[in-house]
Amino acid sequence: MEDRSVLSGLFFDFNFRFMFFYLSKLLLFLLSPFVWFIFALLIYFFWPNAKWKKRAKISAFVIFLFFSNTFIYNEFCRLWEVHGTRIEDVGHYEIGIVLGGMAEYNADLDALSLRRGGDRIWQAITLYKKGKIKKILISGASGYITDRGLEEAKQMKEVLIGWGIPEKDLIAETVSRNTYENALETQKILVRSYPHIQKCLLITSGRHMRRAKACFDKRGLACNVFSTDLYTGPKRSFYWEQLLIPDVSTFTEWNGLIKEWVGYVTYDIVGYI
Repeated sequence: MEDRSVLSGLFFDFNFRFMFFYLSKLLLFLLSPFVWFIFALLIYFFWPNAKWKKRAKISAFVIFLFFSNTFIYNEFCRLWEVHGTRIEDVGHYEIGIVLGGMAEYNADLDALSLRRGGDRIWQAITLYKKGKIKKILISGASGYITDRGLEEAKQMKEVLIGWGIPEKDLIAETVSRNTYENALETQKILVRSYPHIQKCLLITSGRHMRRAKACFDKRGLACNVFSTDLYTGPKRSFYWEQLLIPDVSTFTEWNGLIKEWVGYVTYDIVGYI
């Protein structure tokens, strides 16, 4: 009877994580400022009511000006990002944990293609070469709903071995699909293979670090943090065009920031942090 209860609990946990993964993707789509902009334009062009057409036109204009302004985005991001640390000021750790979300897979070339988050692995390699971390643990399989050929940790490990980093210094966690699972699956590896390690260095994007650190804390994993691919810093600095010239790419950056806000709140509600 006890075994049946354990299996039932594991089945429920798997199904909850499965459903949470897919629902979170839908929620993020609906919370995209670009989706709001397109929706407002559709109402303006196709809705028959003149009053709603006017409201939609004003809404589309406001959404575009606000969410394409890089200065506004940076100011909101500054409030959320965990700011960076100079490598010279980093202590020494047995393991640096690098979270996935760095790359895409190019099926035509059979190769990884780094995104902005690739700074995570770049900084991890620098920390390794400078003797700040002895091993690199890469956590993450693929965060996509559909199969796009990405097995990030496994493929990244193969790349680093090809670059000359010894395989004994590389650990791949190849199961997780989101930040909660990053912490869960990494904990399993550390408990099983490295129970003596007291503290690790968590390496991920500054914008992502707050939620990531909370997940690792919840699992009882003691980590100091090293933020990468930062948008802001403690001191304000910006260029005049960031203030005056709309930038459509800033819409994408807002997607990432809103994802972190909503993700943090949602993780708190379901008990992940």
